[in-house]
Amino acid sequence: MTRYTNDLIQSYIDSPEKKNKLYKRTLFIVGLSQIFGGAGLAAGITVGAILAQQMLGTDAVSGLPTAMFTLGSAGAALAVGRLSQRFGRRFGLAIGFIIGGIGAIGVIFSAIINSIFLLFASLLIYGAGTATNLQARYAGTDLASVKQRATAVSMAMVFTTFGAVAGPNLVNVMGHFALSIGVPALAGPFILAAAAYILAGLVFFIMLRPDPLLIARAIEMNKQERDTQQSLKNAEQSTNKKGVAVGATVMVLTQIVMVSIMTMTPVHMGHHGHGLREVGIVIGAHIGSMYLPSLVTGILIDKIGRTAMTIASGVTLLLAGLVAAMAPSDSMGFLVLALSLLGLGWNLGLISGTAQIVDATEPSTRAKTQGTIDVLIALAGASGGALSGMVVAHSSYATLSLSGGILSLILIPVVIWAHKGKKERMLNINKEF
Repeated sequence: MTRYTNDLIQSYIDSPEKKNKLYKRTLFIVGLSQIFGGAGLAAGITVGAILAQQMLGTDAVSGLPTAMFTLGSAGAALAVGRLSQRFGRRFGLAIGFIIGGIGAIGVIFSAIINSIFLLFASLLIYGAGTATNLQARYAGTDLASVKQRATAVSMAMVFTTFGAVAGPNLVNVMGHFALSIGVPALAGPFILAAAAYILAGLVFFIMLRPDPLLIARAIEMNKQERDTQQSLKNAEQSTNKKGVAVGATVMVLTQIVMVSIMTMTPVHMGHHGHGLREVGIVIGAHIGSMYLPSLVTGILIDKIGRTAMTIASGVTLLLAGLVAAMAPSDSMGFLVLALSLLGLGWNLGLISGTAQIVDATEPSTRAKTQGTIDVLIALAGASGGALSGMVVAHSSYATLSLSGGILSLILIPVVIWAHKGKKERMLNINKEF
């Protein structure tokens, strides 16, 4: 069996054409899993805050569900990253999704028995699905060339759109289904989440063979050429830590801004007479804007550059915060516009930040590094979700939105600083040659 596996890996090392076919097949498998993963992700976003609000009877902690499943996703991100590093993407991603599905089942039972303790514990476990859904984007980049990386991430996110947009718009349908089987209506979307996450895990476990990360690692280990480019490579690798730091900063800031505003929007709408149907429309538009623009944003990031598109992310998030802050509370149109801009800004930041992380890492350590960074992203989301409820309870939704927009401007000096540093390093390298 070992000899067969070694021969199989060697065949991909020897044949760039076969490697390219595996790259395309991996993108398809990742895309298929993301359809299910997106549907599972949407449940917690759409009704989690409302469910906690009803069970606890206060707005001050309505951001806690988002905080709980994003906090759970932090631990899961680390675990999935390490499992993927050791055993490959197939095993790590399959386990993560299935655990997320088990967490969704726990949320359903917590609603049935009205247990807030079980709800929060289940949301922590449910967060594994959120973390895995996010980490799945990396699988498509393992065999991608430098000029394909952002595009590979965007392809995975495009497929997430189908499930992520369908999820919020199935809130009423799943609510009626839940009532028909004796389950509270707000637990209905988590029935969809449980099935979707488990199916996503099975897609990876059954179909992701051979594993793209293991192939990429084998190809890296078989690079024996040592020429004049080696010293250039070493000089570039010495800057990897800075590249990782910049990519992580971009994703962390966009996550804080997006999660904080998104979490409190359903609660804000509920206070002003909007029902679940209207909440589903607004959140559906938001999630669609998080993923659907990936059709073009990945290509633009690969062609125009990581720096320019990160600046575009900061500007877009600022506009989102301004529109949300100034929007009349009864205006569906302005809320849809604000949340759509919020999703687009997050999309630009996540894909450009992810591409920078992949640029700055090697296959031998990539999954572990990616998992660690996704922990920071999850913790940022947890902080944004928890603090958002407190800000709204003690001030207003407008204050929260405006603060988030202003915070996003930090992205601009960060990437300009990184870009200047890169130029100086390249000049020094050229002088050495």
